Order: sequence, then C-alpha cells, then structure tokens
Amino acid sequence: MTPINQTEPWQALDTLAREHRGQSIASLFEGDAERVALFSREAAGLYLDGSKNRISRAVLDQLFALAERAGVPDAIKAMVNGNKINVTEDRAVLHVALRDFAHRTYHVDGEAVSPAINAVRARMSAFCDAIHRGTHTGFTGKPLTTVVNIGIGGSDLGPLMVTEALRPYGLTGRQSHFVSNVDGQHLADVLATLDPETTLFIVASKTFTTQETMTNARSARGWFLEKAGGDEAAIARHFVALSTNERAVTDFGIVAENMFGFWDWVGGRYSLWSAIGLSIALQMGFDRFEALLKGAHAMDEHFRRAPLQENMPVLLALIGVWNRNFEGCATHAVLPYDQHLHRFPAYLQQADMESNGKAVTLAGAPTAWATGPVVFGEPGTNGQHAFYQLIHQGTDVIACDFIAAAKSHAALGDHHEKLLANFLAQPKALMLGKDEASVRDDLAEQGVPENEIDRLARHRTFPGNRPTNAILMDMLTPETLGALIALYEHKIFCQGVIWQVNSFDQWGVELGKVLASEILPALKEEDVPLTNHDPSTAALIQRIKSVRHD
Repeated sequence: MTPINQTEPWQALDTLAREHRGQSIASLFEGDAERVALFSREAAGLYLDGSKNRISRAVLDQLFALAERAGVPDAIKAMVNGNKINVTEDRAVLHVALRDFAHRTYHVDGEAVSPAINAVRARMSAFCDAIHRGTHTGFTGKPLTTVVNIGIGGSDLGPLMVTEALRPYGLTGRQSHFVSNVDGQHLADVLATLDPETTLFIVASKTFTTQETMTNARSARGWFLEKAGGDEAAIARHFVALSTNERAVTDFGIVAENMFGFWDWVGGRYSLWSAIGLSIALQMGFDRFEALLKGAHAMDEHFRRAPLQENMPVLLALIGVWNRNFEGCATHAVLPYDQHLHRFPAYLQQADMESNGKAVTLAGAPTAWATGPVVFGEPGTNGQHAFYQLIHQGTDVIACDFIAAAKSHAALGDHHEKLLANFLAQPKALMLGKDEASVRDDLAEQGVPENEIDRLARHRTFPGNRPTNAILMDMLTPETLGALIALYEHKIFCQGVIWQVNSFDQWGVELGKVLASEILPALKEEDVPLTNHDPSTAALIQRIKSVRHD
C-alpha cells in the first residue's frame, strides 16, 4: 500500500495549498456564478452547501482524484458486500444491512444475515406492540410506561441522541431515561424518580460483561427487588436484555424470549440501527423507528449509487480532508441550530474520534499525516454565547458544520426565524470577517474619537476566511434524522479510507479498562500493595483511601 501522502493527488494538493495560501474564501465567489452549485449536493431530504470553504475548482478536482487513488469506490463496495474490512478484529462492517429496505441479501462468512436481521426486527416490533397495548405488564399488572436504558458508548449515545432529537414524535404518556455513567449518582438520580411497578429496564451489553453497564444493571436489579418484595420472578417482567450472551442473561433473571441479539459485525457506534434501538422504538413507536431506518437507507442508496463527484458523503469527507490535512484545522465544530439535536455533537464525538482517532495505518506503519480531528459542539444559539469567540478570533482555525431545519415543530412567534437568521449569519461572518478599515469607518460614524479608534480597532477586527459547511433539511423528522446520521457515518468511513486507517476498531478504549480493573482492588481492599503502580497513581490511591476512611 503506497502511503497516501506519496500519491500524485496528495502531492498536487500540497502544491495547491501552498499556492492558495492567502487567498480568501470570498474571492473564490468572485467571477464564479456556479460556485454554490459546484459545492452543493442534495440527497435523502438533506441539502449540503460546502461553498464556504477555501477550496478552488482545481483543489476539488484533485480531491476527487485523491478519493479515486485511495480506493474509495472499491471500499464502499467492500463494505456493503460484507467483506471483513475491520481487519484488526477480522469482522465485517454491515450496519447498512440493518436498515436495508431494498430486500437485498447480505452475507457474512458465506451465511445470509438478512433473515436474522428481519427476525430480530419482527420480535422488537411484537415486543413494542405488547408494551404499548398493555398486554405485557409489570408484576402488579400495571402497564410499563417508563423505560430505563442502561448502556454505555454506542449503547447509550445513539438511543439517547435519537430519543431527544425526536421528542415531538414521542408517544403520549411514555418516559425514557438513559443511564450510562458508573458514577452511582447517575443511576441514583434516575431511580429516585421511578415507580417500580411501571418501569421497564433495558440492559444493553453485547457480551453482558461491560463493567459500567453491568454494575448499573445489578444495582438497578437490587433496587427493583427491594421494591418488589424480593420477588425474583418479577425480574422477567421488568428487565430485557440487548445481548448475545444467553447464559449470562438468564442467570441475571431475564428470560430468553426477552433477549434481543445483534452481531459482531455491528460496531457499538453503529448499533442504534439494531436491537440497541429498542428504547427508541418503545418511546416513539415501532413505525417511527422504521422511518428512522428508512431515512438512513435513503442516504445509503445515494452513497452506494452516486458517482464520487455527485456523492454527498464523499464531498463532505473530502472537504474535511482538505481542511484537516492541507489547511491545518485540527478541530471540527458541529453546530446544530435545533435544540432537539443538543446531543448530536456528543454522538458524533464518538462516531468520529473513536473511528479515526488512529496514528497507525492498516499496514501497521505510523501515519505521516494528520487523521481524525477533535470534534465538539453545542446547539445554536447557546454556543454563540460560549465558544464562538474563539472560532471567530482565536489563533486556531476551526472548521464548522452548521445544521438546521427550515421548519420548526414549535410555532412560537418569530423564534425560528431568529434562529435561522443566526444559522445563516454565523457562517457568513466567519467567511467575510471584518477588516480594520471597516471597523475604523464604523467607529468614526459613531462619533468615537480618533485616539479611541486607534485603541479599539484591532480588538474589533475579524480575520474571516474560516471554513464552514451548511446542512439544511425541511424539518427534523425520523427520516431526515436517519439520513443525517448516515451522512456522517459514511463521511467518517471515507475519510478513514483516505487516511488508510481502520475506522472500525477502538483498541484505545480497552487500555484504560484493563488498568482500571488492576486499580480497583487497591481501592476496595486495605492490604493490596501499591508497588505495581507508578508513584503518582499510588499517591492518589492513598489519598483517596485516606479521605474515604475519615
């Protein structure tokens, strides 16, 4: 495998980056009436405008050549064909199969997986129906109207984000809670609000051994049994498992028919499309969960069929590669102008940084180029009053994605018009900035004395030339949300292909877990020696134990 930075398109892009240094984004619009169309794509109910990036036509041509040279078209085919592209874990990557409504047959190791997917989905639908109709009740015969999802990582971030995003579609009288942190306060705060007679717990752990999840699950089980008078048979009515470990599940007290499985080709950060989405279906109704899947499927169809030059996820990925590797943007802000998407940036933090936060290529060599950026964000307009100052005038250039819906679910006066005005104004301001001469003219018009103008002018200038994308949908619905999530999944995948990293493992997550298991005995027991720990860790352990024992 030729290192990507040694290929002709990369070298050409490196040359273009040096030649274009100092060129403004605004100047790229001058004399190019087709620029917006050139950098815009529409698919699956989403509209992307990438024209406010410092990318010329020549750069765009070389970016598409880079995608071809990196093998993006073949990589797309390999993924949807069930090839084991997760090479460090010898696994296929087939989350697209979980939401395929084109009746394709997918195979892994020569075995058709579509029948199993359909069977689990049918069982999920039947279970949701039983809960919603009240035929599956709690131990006292009351309907189960509250769901507590216990998971972590993708088993929490995905369902939580979607449930928050689709609040307007929630079924009347239903509540959902999500517990992830092993900090006991998280679970305790939720338990304090619950009625055990009407609560259903979902334990989401593929192996049923995840430390944080199982610690919370066992504590929830203990709380429930205390409230249920020790009736262990009641566990079967109030707990379900999203897992593949039937023995551990049944030992916990959950009956096998209330265990919903998924497969090792479903990565955690892609798992909301699987049985992990049960909490979504219970809150929204199974038909709306399927609408979410269908929205993602629509983006999948575009991704697999559209040529590179017309492909929305590919264009978004290439813009990101340009900004990361040739413009030096180490940080990427995701800024949804929709309060219901307030967990979307956190969701993408895992999706992006866990996928492409790698410094070793598929060939096992150190990368000689930057890979995944730091991702952060908050909903607008809250972020404007927090960190936008740094984005506008800070020393680092931060690439930004602005996301909005043209129509709102909340018809409150002119709220949405004001929200959209900010959604449009911020990218414009980041692109254009404001030079010192304009600042001086404005201050002079306000009657500010010349000496004050000299003192203030530089503080009020904005460099501009900050890259942004805009993603617009008609309205935030299950379908458009599904398409939005899939858009970013495919963008991240394409970037991983170009950077020659495995976007589907997460070995960095495991090291801390191993060390935590080694430290735990030292915190719980008095006679455990600390000689196996570094001096700093040993001192912190001693301090914690001394405080806890006072």
